[in-house]
Amino acid sequence: MTAAPPVRTHRVHPAWWVAAVTFVALIGAAAFRAVPGVLIDPLHEEFGWSLSTISGAVAINLALYGLTAPFAAALMDRFGIRRVVVSALLVVAAGSGATVFMTASWQLILCWGVLVGLGTGSMALSLVATVTGRWFVARRGLVSGVLTAAGATGQLVFLPVVAVVNERWGWRPAALGTAAAALAVVPFVAWLLRDRPRDLGVAPYGGTPADDVDPVGGNPARTALRGLADAVRTRPFWLLAGGFLICGASTNGLVQPHFIPAAHDHGMPVTTAAGLLAVVGVFDVAGTIFSGWLTDRADPRLLLLAYYGLRGMSLFLLPQLFGTDVQASMIAFIVFYGLDWVATVPPTLALCRQYFGARAPVVFGWVFAAHQVGAALAAFGAGVVRDVTGSYDAAWYAAAALCLVAAALSISIRKRPASPATTLPVEPVPAAADQAHG
Repeated sequence: MTAAPPVRTHRVHPAWWVAAVTFVALIGAAAFRAVPGVLIDPLHEEFGWSLSTISGAVAINLALYGLTAPFAAALMDRFGIRRVVVSALLVVAAGSGATVFMTASWQLILCWGVLVGLGTGSMALSLVATVTGRWFVARRGLVSGVLTAAGATGQLVFLPVVAVVNERWGWRPAALGTAAAALAVVPFVAWLLRDRPRDLGVAPYGGTPADDVDPVGGNPARTALRGLADAVRTRPFWLLAGGFLICGASTNGLVQPHFIPAAHDHGMPVTTAAGLLAVVGVFDVAGTIFSGWLTDRADPRLLLLAYYGLRGMSLFLLPQLFGTDVQASMIAFIVFYGLDWVATVPPTLALCRQYFGARAPVVFGWVFAAHQVGAALAAFGAGVVRDVTGSYDAAWYAAAALCLVAAALSISIRKRPASPATTLPVEPVPAAADQAHG
């Protein structure tokens, strides 16, 4: 067995450069997911497509974004992080750029739904898990939290930019601009994103060369499917997945794509509504970090009870807050919703760890997939509600009621497994998944 190469020293550890370029890649991918919320009305006006049809494309995008996550790590294990991320950025750039040539609704579904959904899904949970697992030992939780927030926040911060471009030059330049943003990230990914610390002759940040280990052998895709097959036999999985499904429905599926058109229905300018969602993104960062701090100190079930319950009550009030201009009550809603946007992630992940042990990352991947399925159903359903009733009010009230259901599901999870059998049997899992969100 050959001796390990000497560890090089750097003024700035390369792990931070890898984290930085990952952050930029996630922001670039988020740009694509910001576009539909702004362009629903322009597409409806130009092509005459119903909101149900346009929302259907958004729904497919959201579903694939989640369902791709449990399998994307398999591609990274086989082909490397850099190749997968570069390929994903090219796919989403092609999907967004091709929309300017659309003449039929099926092309919207193919471009925005399938291509952008698969591409962005390859740079979500799996990318964060792999980068933090391979490159960090110290500060792993902090880095994974920041990168997770980058995806959620980036798509909201891009909204006002896309809205201004759309208002001044039309939706096609807005779509091409987001494609260009992703393409601009590709050179940085190819230059700075490396698969493993050993490629640069260093150890993981805060660790030793022994921490830079190869993934456990076996087929990661088969491991993910086996994890799902075992998890569905347990009650905690269904309660967690059910709550997270409602979480996705009440955030990514409803508020993100439909808040702007709903506000526009009440006479609010699109740029103003997009700015409000950008504020949600700003407060999302603080809310996520604070929620993680609370999760270390409080019962995660009680946190989820509070988060879902308060979210439901705020959605009940939202229809009365819309108007032609921004009032203090709407600002209060925006600030609260930003703090609560992905605050559910740390306690949900903590409960997955409690019940599923070493296999928690795989199970959490499927819980996250349920989140995106819920988002897809809400994105499509809200469009149907608007087409049928002429208003989004019923969608807001339905989401509010579901949030109360999620609160009940969360608090009904037993504090501890009733017996060792409740926890899934531990099997080897890919290192990228096993170290996710550590």
